[in-house]
Amino acid sequence: MTATGAVEGARLGTTLMHEHVFINLLREYRGTGLIQDLPLMRSELDRYREAGGVTLVDVTSAELTWGASPDPGGVYSARPPASAEHTRAPDNVAALHELSVATGVRIVLGTGHYRDPYLAYEDFDRKSVDAISELLVRDLVEGFAGTRIRAGLIGEVGSDQWFISAREERNLRASARASRRTNAVISTHAARWPVGRRQLDLLLEEGVSPGRVIIGHCDTVNIPEYHLDLARSGCYVQFDTIRPGAEFALNTRVSHIVSLIRAGFIDSILLSHDVCGRDHLHAYGGGGFDYISRHFAKRLAQAGVDAGELDHILIENPRRALSGEAG
Repeated sequence: MTATGAVEGARLGTTLMHEHVFINLLREYRGTGLIQDLPLMRSELDRYREAGGVTLVDVTSAELTWGASPDPGGVYSARPPASAEHTRAPDNVAALHELSVATGVRIVLGTGHYRDPYLAYEDFDRKSVDAISELLVRDLVEGFAGTRIRAGLIGEVGSDQWFISAREERNLRASARASRRTNAVISTHAARWPVGRRQLDLLLEEGVSPGRVIIGHCDTVNIPEYHLDLARSGCYVQFDTIRPGAEFALNTRVSHIVSLIRAGFIDSILLSHDVCGRDHLHAYGGGGFDYISRHFAKRLAQAGVDAGELDHILIENPRRALSGEAG
């Protein structure tokens, strides 16, 4: 399910599984955390399409979409009003639809709530797990409030630190229940610490199949045993902060990916950039949405990853995850 409607899985092509097009992260990144310029993002997505990109998954959670759309009227809010019934700002959904039509890039929209401290508002505290889940199911089955555009997955949802807070637990359980009802894949935020294992265990406890879980930001956790444990458990292991920078960081990511391939877990690997700040865009000196296709792929090739293996990771694995075939 994309912003412009349902498509056959075989037509998804090269797919980035964890990106942000319009986003409001001003709460944490005052200098670079707001992306709301439609012509700018059209240029960035045009570069991705020219590099062979076909589909992009926008996992911008509810709290990150408000004030993150073209012409927001100057109101920059890091979270929706307490009475909000929306899991994405309607103007954010409309802008992504417009951008997809203009560029030809398929955009899959995520639904859900982010992580602490973004979850700390009264509306979330007062809703039950099942009530939170109902809104996610609505987005996946009927469409985002105020639109007819449907979500294509749940995420990103997750944990701020090395543990799962009480609010985050309720959020993950709500996501799990929505996934069970719709078969939507869940994409998590698990940065810096190996908290993805705890997230997976909680989701499995709720009855979610491991093949419907993507543990995100695994490349920010430099523990190969952690990656291997997740892969053995049957979930997706996502290396999604692949950007230009220090040689050590890039070489480490290559090593992690190659190790999982050679261990027999190529079916578990997903790749992306997690573009989420202006400094990640070409216009501001970053690698944009085409860095993997134009540059990182060459590093993988030099490390022995052949073209067929790379296509499997960038085309086949996303197709299986988004179509519901896996799990």
